[in-house]
Amino acid sequence: MKLAERMSRIGVETAFEVLVRARELERQGRRIIHLEIGEPDFPTPRHIIEAAKRALDEGWTHYGPTQGYPELREAVAAYICRTRGVRVGPEHVSIVPGGKPIIFFAMLALLEPGDEVIYPNPGFPIYESMIRFLGARPVPIPLEECRGFSFDLNRFHDSLSDRTRLVILNSPHNPTGGVMPPEDLREIADMVRDRDLMILSDEIYSRICYDGIPASIASFPGMLEKTIILDGFSKTYAMTGWRIGFGVMPTWLVEAVNKLMVNSNSCTASFTQRAGIAALTGPQDDVERMVAEFRRRRDAFCDGLDRLPGFRCRRPGGAFYAFANVQGTGLTSKELADALLVEAGVACLNGASFGVYGEGYIRFSYAAAYADLMEAIERIRRFLAR
Repeated sequence: MKLAERMSRIGVETAFEVLVRARELERQGRRIIHLEIGEPDFPTPRHIIEAAKRALDEGWTHYGPTQGYPELREAVAAYICRTRGVRVGPEHVSIVPGGKPIIFFAMLALLEPGDEVIYPNPGFPIYESMIRFLGARPVPIPLEECRGFSFDLNRFHDSLSDRTRLVILNSPHNPTGGVMPPEDLREIADMVRDRDLMILSDEIYSRICYDGIPASIASFPGMLEKTIILDGFSKTYAMTGWRIGFGVMPTWLVEAVNKLMVNSNSCTASFTQRAGIAALTGPQDDVERMVAEFRRRRDAFCDGLDRLPGFRCRRPGGAFYAFANVQGTGLTSKELADALLVEAGVACLNGASFGVYGEGYIRFSYAAAYADLMEAIERIRRFLAR
């Protein structure tokens, strides 16, 4: 028995592969500094945990509505209205187990073989993986370091075609930490407003931003009905293991997502949805403290990288990643990332694992203790000196 041919077109996340290698080195007695995995190193806020405990005690352990409980969908709709400046209701919200289902379900619902999808490169590897898996054609647009890792808008314009069915945006961005300026989003909106396509706006890092609230393309005239907003709880509330996210989209697409949900997951766990309500409606102090600490780490870590020979590192505007230009070292991204893990004990990610335009860069997650970040700088410095 052979696997279906389409399985040859599906990819993986390098971060988890590097984590396995790093854990093996730790089993051999090495101390590894983990800067590879993209998750906050903070605990889930206490009031969210308490809400989940109460939910378990109260019996929220059974099937729930496929689309999500109305109370949570109402809380999400209110949150999106408040933070994006748009008008949506609970009927526009789909609650799903994590953020990735919104990527997968939206593509399953919208794409036919041969359709074209424009997406950022370097970018979250699952974008290209799902595009290829569905037999669509990936159209990568390079992100320019000189523009704060935003699109080359001329290239974006020239890449649009009659076959373009989906455009993926991600701001704040993984792996670069770039935040798309409102003027860039306005230009993109003007280019696509009258085209027969949808926008998948991955805004999972929307609350982890250091210079104000990032703009959403959904807020521009005529774009709300063309946009799928992807957001969730994993990054903002340090809830990566809770597996709860949401999408906000036109109701006709919600109906399609509901069908895909009922055929795959049935529903999102009921007690985690109660925790989600507490996250959105409860105190936000823990989020603010986390982002302030990420800012402190960003400033020190990026400055440290920038002083290393052969390195150049812009301060990211959001998320918790430093995407360092390492072309001056004379090594490929993979050579350097492998050597830093094995010889320096610093786990990081080869920029090319995020796409061809990531070659020459290394991604470091600064969602790690400040002392570990400073030690990582010294370990890299000693490695380069050798």
